[in-house]
Amino acid sequence: MCNLRRAAVRAALLAVLMAPMPRPLPAQTSTYELLQTFSGLLNQIRLNYVDSVTTQHLVRGAIAGMLASLDPHSHFLEHDPATRLDAWRAGHLAFTGIVVEGVEGGISVLAVVAGSPAEKAYVSPGDRIIAVNDTSVAGLEAENVQSRLVGERGTRVRLRLERGPRLEPDTVSLTIRNEDIKPRSITREQRLAGGIGYVRLAEFNEDAGRELRGAIDRVAGGTAPLRIILDLRDNPGGLLEAAADVLSSFLSKGQMAFRTRGRHPAANEEYPIARDGRYRDARLVVLINEQSASAAEAVAGSLQDHDRAVILGRRSFGKALMQQPFLIPPAGDVAWLTTGYVTTPSGRLIQRRYRGLSTAQYYALGGKGGVAADTLLEFRTDAGRLVRQGGGITPDSILPAPASWPVWFLVAADSGLDDAVSDSVALSLPRDSGERAAWAGDSSRWSARLLPPMLERARTRLGVTARVDAAQQARIARTMAARVAQVRWGAGAAVELLVGSDPEIAAAVAVLSRPEAPVGPK
Repeated sequence: MCNLRRAAVRAALLAVLMAPMPRPLPAQTSTYELLQTFSGLLNQIRLNYVDSVTTQHLVRGAIAGMLASLDPHSHFLEHDPATRLDAWRAGHLAFTGIVVEGVEGGISVLAVVAGSPAEKAYVSPGDRIIAVNDTSVAGLEAENVQSRLVGERGTRVRLRLERGPRLEPDTVSLTIRNEDIKPRSITREQRLAGGIGYVRLAEFNEDAGRELRGAIDRVAGGTAPLRIILDLRDNPGGLLEAAADVLSSFLSKGQMAFRTRGRHPAANEEYPIARDGRYRDARLVVLINEQSASAAEAVAGSLQDHDRAVILGRRSFGKALMQQPFLIPPAGDVAWLTTGYVTTPSGRLIQRRYRGLSTAQYYALGGKGGVAADTLLEFRTDAGRLVRQGGGITPDSILPAPASWPVWFLVAADSGLDDAVSDSVALSLPRDSGERAAWAGDSSRWSARLLPPMLERARTRLGVTARVDAAQQARIARTMAARVAQVRWGAGAAVELLVGSDPEIAAAVAVLSRPEAPVGPK
């Protein structure tokens, strides 16, 4: 027994000796000590780094890294690109029509301005920009790249894009002109069959509300109640004040448009509706997709919470962090710092979760909701319908995504092969209005007249197989048919064709065509 006790004691002592010694908890480091650490390392790099490097370069890099560590949307912009973008916004520089964002350490197309050179070149949201004017954009901030997509009118920008899986992407090179593009919130408007008014709101600039009301008055007709399709697809957002103004047209006095929240008292605001909206009794359908972001999501979420509209499409991007610019002297650099976020009237947070996620993970969830835990949060609309958080706005009815552009078609378009085919067909058609209407409504005719020569030219001149599935065929034929309409009958004919043949707009028309359709979903 004694031997057993000694063995047990020896084992216990051995366990204690072999166990790692606990380390004392580090004392709380003061801000002054942390700044001293930073200053010391800065000096060591400046003196000992293998290449000559300026203190300004090091400080700029530290600021950029500091902002990037906060959230996916806070960022740093040096003086030169900031000045260039200011000149563009003031109307002194022309534009390709491409709006970019940073995604997974790279640069992706966030939106393409309707009618712009980029849209005519078939650049699409989600395309990844690899190089601008033969210079890689790796490591550059999105606004730095954005500044390279503006320039003097008529100058050309060479782009290298990739799309598809990142491990095996398709790449394409395009040349796009800078043209004068007047900033407009409303880019398309059309009166559809049955007196339904269609309006595309492409961005929320300061005149968005006024432009919207003018467009609705022109296309919605005089019958009561009005029936309106508000298209917010690919809308990257803009000014929150403009979003509140848009909502004021559809909501009633006293209803809440949305709220903003932040640590600083100035970030905490409410946006109540001051007077009854001009179209508060209109039947309304709103179209959104995975590229609808920021102010566009605030509008869609508010109308959904108030049961004011049927939301159709696909889950929105999930971005509702508000950034405020802070000038950094003496060089005039700019720090865009997130100071608040937006919630819908019911209290839903539109912004997707980003804490604990890498930038790649955050952007991978774009248009797909937040992490699973977020979807457990439940809210109620004014009529008591259940809606969940989860990042972004989930439509009341989900619509399938359109087919992607084949890469060979982008190359063919950059070479002008599509225009050559479309223009040839356009010149063979009569100019009368009857032929215009017949062409706009006959999709089988588009495929028969346009696809075979297009595919043949691509295969012969580009040396590609030019394989396309049925969905891609339909999208190519529709786009080329719009070019035919524009060449033969003008820009208005092209818009009529594109709006009239859009399957998502057709789904919205179907909702509004039901006699029993309510103002909002039951």
